[in-house]
Amino acid sequence: MKYKLDCKDSFENSMMFWLTRYVKFKLSSLSNKELRDPKELASINFSLSKGVASINELDGLVKKARNAGLTGVNTYFNPLKKIYETLMFYELDSLKRIDEELLSEVLASTTGGLSDASKKNYRIAVINFFNFLDRQNEDDGRSHNFGIVLKNWGGISGLRGQKLPEFMSEEEIKRFLDAIESAEFKSNSDRNKGIIKLIIFTGIRVGEAINLRKKDISEDGELFVIRIRGKGNKYRVVMIKKHLIQNHLDTLPTHFDNKEGFVFINKNGARLTQAYISRIVEQILFKAGIRKEKNGAHMLRHTFATMLYRKQKDLVLVQEALGHASLNTSRIYTHFDSDKLRLAAQVAEDFSE
Repeated sequence: MKYKLDCKDSFENSMMFWLTRYVKFKLSSLSNKELRDPKELASINFSLSKGVASINELDGLVKKARNAGLTGVNTYFNPLKKIYETLMFYELDSLKRIDEELLSEVLASTTGGLSDASKKNYRIAVINFFNFLDRQNEDDGRSHNFGIVLKNWGGISGLRGQKLPEFMSEEEIKRFLDAIESAEFKSNSDRNKGIIKLIIFTGIRVGEAINLRKKDISEDGELFVIRIRGKGNKYRVVMIKKHLIQNHLDTLPTHFDNKEGFVFINKNGARLTQAYISRIVEQILFKAGIRKEKNGAHMLRHTFATMLYRKQKDLVLVQEALGHASLNTSRIYTHFDSDKLRLAAQVAEDFSE
């Protein structure tokens, strides 16, 4: 069913109406191979069908969908939430007032300081949303076509201007690992320490760690061989020395109901959430006296990748270990090549002499 573009009594309500319909559309079009709770998804869709009163309520439903297994919905919704919040300052009277020039202006204010990769995500989300509006709005047999392409917005080109990832130095890693050992949790101490060590020692994504199943872990001498299902349902293998995490794995709870076989579970037998892991990481970083611009758990993956390249100088190894589809994605970790920087410093000294 199609609706008028300005179908509600105000710009804000009309925008919320279309964002809600768009989220509902994305939930039905995204891959459901990771879906773990069909009943939860049905409940979310029912709530979306009734209508959503605020952007925070919609944000809460999106988070529930992500936790149910539709992780890709974040990529589309989070940028649109920022765009929506910024558009509210313009006090527009109609969605028809939105055009490419206005969106470029809004994007410039909402993506300042972000990496090129994040800017591309914003661009894709905005184009996708307004293409949806182009197809779904109708008034007296006609539709308003926004024609948003943002072809030249942001000057995005390759890796130019890409921000360097946050990572820990070797000295900070030692402090971080010491803080893990001495960390005190109210419960599930070995589980929490085990999953954090697994992430920083292998570079796997947080989502890959919390979705790890017992059947994915095998042994090969002194190694654990771990089968990882990454982005796009692509599989890869990572390895870790047993002694680094075995004492934590041996004490993981097994008496809870956990039919899906997840390794890291809560007291109800459900897998942990990304938000929970991020809180643990922030707690340990604070204990270690380490502060970064981005303190999230993904920083551990950047740390592993940076140190891997620094020690081995093998970009293909970094690509394989992290599961990057493109070598260009891995190339950002060459930013910390101290040997080459020392050569550059020596050249400058020779020149001055």
